[in-house]
Amino acid sequence: MKEVIVRDADLRLAAEDMDAFLKVFKDGIYAAIDGELTAETMSELNAEQITLLAYCILHEEVMDGGFIQLIHNGYGGFIFLNPFAKVLRQWGMRELSKLIYDAHTLYIKYREEIERECSDEEFMEMFERFPEFDDMDDKFVENEEEYTSQIACYVDEHIDRFAKIEQ
Repeated sequence: MKEVIVRDADLRLAAEDMDAFLKVFKDGIYAAIDGELTAETMSELNAEQITLLAYCILHEEVMDGGFIQLIHNGYGGFIFLNPFAKVLRQWGMRELSKLIYDAHTLYIKYREEIERECSDEEFMEMFERFPEFDDMDDKFVENEEEYTSQIACYVDEHIDRFAKIEQ
């Protein structure tokens, strides 16, 4: 296992902002794997660290362009074909876990069409072709602050599972 190290001073600076707090850990994890999340580097991380990275990717992609963008950008398999939703449920995040399971069903149904190479115009047309994702996108955006807060609380309560704190 790679040792993930975060600085205590960075945590103190980020303490009042849950997004900044999670970013300290995300950056520490990426630094430990030289910025490359691959099958090989994932084997060097624990399930909790991988789950945090999965949430950060989910958050960034869905807030920017919804589940269609997440899938089109190649993260569908990482989010939906790994035990991400199961781990979230174990962390006590039942609502987000259910949302991921629901989106998984649509991922399986539409993934080939959404993942294919296409022009920007064809990509934008996907939002019209797959309106089933709209409610899921809305639900994530509406609850994003709560989800992020729950993730930050979990990390804070289990810091030793995510990183070693250095002075």
